[in-house]
Amino acid sequence: MATEEQMRAAHVGGVMRVHNAPIQLIEYNPEWPALFEREAKRVRATLGERVLMLEHAGSTAVPGLAAKPIIDLLLAVADSDDEPAYVPALEAAGCVLHIREPEWHQHRMFKGPDTDINLHVYSFGCPELDKMLMFRDWLRSNDADRELYERTKRELAKQTWKYVQNYADAKTSIVEEIVARASAARNRS
Repeated sequence: MATEEQMRAAHVGGVMRVHNAPIQLIEYNPEWPALFEREAKRVRATLGERVLMLEHAGSTAVPGLAAKPIIDLLLAVADSDDEPAYVPALEAAGCVLHIREPEWHQHRMFKGPDTDINLHVYSFGCPELDKMLMFRDWLRSNDADRELYERTKRELAKQTWKYVQNYADAKTSIVEEIVARASAARNRS
């Protein structure tokens, strides 16, 4: 779990929004994939060939799974640490760089100009990309783990969280458990 100091250091400008409330989850919305496609089109138009991979990730990418209504986009560029290669273009398109985590897979995260998105940027080939997509794909195909994950999310969401990141961190153990099963199943095939 990230400390408040670590979270503040990762937030561009050091400004974090205090949540101090439960997390609002809503039932799966079949329009989420279309929102992803609209935002993906914007990213592709903005970055062109610099987009090496762009996927819909997170709970909104799993049909039937309740989620925070925030579309997670997973973008791979040649080198996410090379901010001049992509940050100015995304900012010119209205995206705002919110998170910079050089110590964690050179992760960057942007918010969108209108749709509520988290645009996660990693370097192509980063192992976190594979992990996130394996988790998504496993939840799409495994009813038991999708239901387990949703139950866990709903229980955690009832609590008051100072920061939304605290809620995300609290899900880590169940995510790791599910990823381990997905990985074991993939290794058996």
